[in-house]
Amino acid sequence: MGVNLFNVDHTWTLFLDRDGVINQRIFGGYVLSSESFVFEPGVLSALKMANQRFGRIIVVTNQQCVALGLLSETALAQIHQDMITQVTTHGGRIDAVYAAIDLKTANPNRRKPNPAMALEAKLKFPELDFSKAVMVGDTDSDIRFGRELGMKTVLVESKEETTAVPDLSVNSLLELMNKLCA
Repeated sequence: MGVNLFNVDHTWTLFLDRDGVINQRIFGGYVLSSESFVFEPGVLSALKMANQRFGRIIVVTNQQCVALGLLSETALAQIHQDMITQVTTHGGRIDAVYAAIDLKTANPNRRKPNPAMALEAKLKFPELDFSKAVMVGDTDSDIRFGRELGMKTVLVESKEETTAVPDLSVNSLLELMNKLCA
């Protein structure tokens, strides 16, 4: 499917995974401070472009580091506030951040690919239409999350092994935005 078939406009929502899409993912570890939160190259420009194109921009991120006791919910919220501040300073926007802090084994579980974070976003933003949404992530759980909700899916390729088939694969969020805004 060509990206032009997405026909994205201000009625669409952009759902973004955090680690590996917005910031550099720490394989085998976690981002535990704002100092260790490093934006992916081009992301701030990409989010400025997304601000012009999408009606809503929502981050959905699995963060079991909280349940593991490596980071407090308050510290996680500060990392996200610092991220939003930087994005806003560079002309971008993030309307909401939803973090699943459950262990992978928890039941019930808000973690992707479960739809809980998207359903919470729909409660806050009732105009959301998942058929007019794009989910961008770097893992199978991100792609399954979007697909199960009827979203278009975009895989940001990395050293992560994936088997889920997205609608589109790119090397970065900036590459995606350049395609959408071409």
